[in-house]
Amino acid sequence: MRIDILAVVPELLESPLQHSIMKRAQDKGLFEVVVHDLRKYGVGKQRKLDDYQYGGGAGMVMMIEPVANCIEQLQKERTYDHIIYMTPDGKRFDQSDANYLSLQENLILLCGHYKGVDERIREHFVTKEISIGDYVLSGGELAATVVVDAIGRLLPGVLNDETSALSDSFQDNLLAPPVYTRPADYNGWKVPDILLSGNDGKISEWREDMAYKRTQERRPDLLED
Repeated sequence: MRIDILAVVPELLESPLQHSIMKRAQDKGLFEVVVHDLRKYGVGKQRKLDDYQYGGGAGMVMMIEPVANCIEQLQKERTYDHIIYMTPDGKRFDQSDANYLSLQENLILLCGHYKGVDERIREHFVTKEISIGDYVLSGGELAATVVVDAIGRLLPGVLNDETSALSDSFQDNLLAPPVYTRPADYNGWKVPDILLSGNDGKISEWREDMAYKRTQERRPDLLED
């Protein structure tokens, strides 16, 4: 799988993608993340990326030429399953979106900036629009790293235990159950006896019950879905 990220401030993407699970996955060749500096496609000697919006109003807008030129160049090299625009007014990203996108082969993530991108980019290039929550960031780069991480950890071979991702919160619309590790007794705070029983069937049943209970208490909206 390959993900191309188009960014105004590519430096914001360096650390999240070059450490921990994401770095190991790329080192193994399990997936590839390529960050493109939109400044290289900027207009004129100053490599301009933004301009005033027609009709007036506060804030600058990402110009159409740099973004269109970058996307068209990439499309000459390969076919993309989706061109995704990271924007506060997009669909709120959830686990089902991560599952779906992890099955694709090539993706472009366009990071919004300023007051957004010229609407013609959205009309003629973008196939999906994603938000990571009902708030506004200074740019879409941080949101893009969230999406890449959520997608990347689902790819076969990325996690040491491939069943781990299947038991994460939000898979099957349930939160994950409580988890414990050693010691079994810490200052009188004990691990539930069932987890020490060695009875895999009973443990699995307990985890399912606790996942449902936790979801009912904390996110009942997931059960409605």
